[in-house]
Amino acid sequence: MAGIYIHIPFCKQACHYCDFHFSISLKKKSELVNALCKELMLRKNELSGKVETIYFGGGTPSLLTIEDLRVLIDEVYRNYKVSEKPEITLEANPDDIVSVRAQARTIFSDYKAIGINRLSIGIQSFFEEDLKLMNRAHNASEALQGLKEARQHFENITIDLIYGIPGLTNERWKKNLEIALNLDVPHLSCYALTVEPKTALKMFIEKGIVPPVDEEAAKEHYEILLSETEKAGLENYEFSNFGKPGFHSRNNTAYWEGKPYLGIGPSAHSYNGKFRSWNVANNTKYIKSIEAGELPSEQELLSKEDKYNEYIMTGLRTKKGVSLERIENEFGKEYSAYLSKQAETALKNELLILEGNTLKISKKGKFLSDGIAADLFLVNLD
Repeated sequence: MAGIYIHIPFCKQACHYCDFHFSISLKKKSELVNALCKELMLRKNELSGKVETIYFGGGTPSLLTIEDLRVLIDEVYRNYKVSEKPEITLEANPDDIVSVRAQARTIFSDYKAIGINRLSIGIQSFFEEDLKLMNRAHNASEALQGLKEARQHFENITIDLIYGIPGLTNERWKKNLEIALNLDVPHLSCYALTVEPKTALKMFIEKGIVPPVDEEAAKEHYEILLSETEKAGLENYEFSNFGKPGFHSRNNTAYWEGKPYLGIGPSAHSYNGKFRSWNVANNTKYIKSIEAGELPSEQELLSKEDKYNEYIMTGLRTKKGVSLERIENEFGKEYSAYLSKQAETALKNELLILEGNTLKISKKGKFLSDGIAADLFLVNLD
């Protein structure tokens, strides 16, 4: 199995918390789409297995026209072996999918007609005060209306919600979850608000315009999230992801399981099991390089320690956990011995549990999973 991620680096405006690569100018959109098609062609020999997932991320992929998306999907099929029933996901913002609701033919019908079968809607919050603080392009009314309309046309939908927002009470967070779950959304991706360097949010907090993020409040929100989703029958199959049976993200699951994927577009990352590579995070440089038939990317060879650490991090974030047997088979007995030794304290403190031969994060340790994983990392064991 392999996946293709296509990065669409355009947004209507900059969210205050975002540090992803994007541009608020659409002037180079046509050139960019052409360059994405050409990169897909240039890299057609990099994936040997069948493509089972195609993911349009960003940025805001729903800013592309149906024809733009059709051309890109056609290019994938032209250059790669695609499975019979691939998962094709489009990230969409609520204001984009409600803005065309008056048309006789809905945007959802057009999406389906070109093969998109999964929508990832960037709701973030159903409340105006949260959306304004984050500087989202949509309002609360569009968030609710966009989701309601999408549910009428798409079965496979996920929405993004953010918790830990300054001023977000437990009651308002519960209401966010209640709205989504009452609409029978089969998948949620929920993230704690993080303050990234060089973002507007970072500057606002430093100047006292916005209160700092409260880690204890975020922890309470996460515990509420675990409780409410469990009641609704959604499985917490990865730290931030919750899905009903049959609706787990195939695209994201492949990342966590270390399967190969191709990242197309400026700033997009790729992985083939040995190397990790990434494209230049500059639209103009990306377009010029691709037009010249050159890949604007850098790469690094992953060391044995890199692969071990990545498996620890991704494994502990998922319901599958970390297999001591796999560690020994893939990395050697010294690695499994090291892991067992490092895990002793977390096991004693009931932050980790050992099920058979597999280490898993306990319910008590879930919110601390990244820190627990870091304690199990190693450097230069050989």
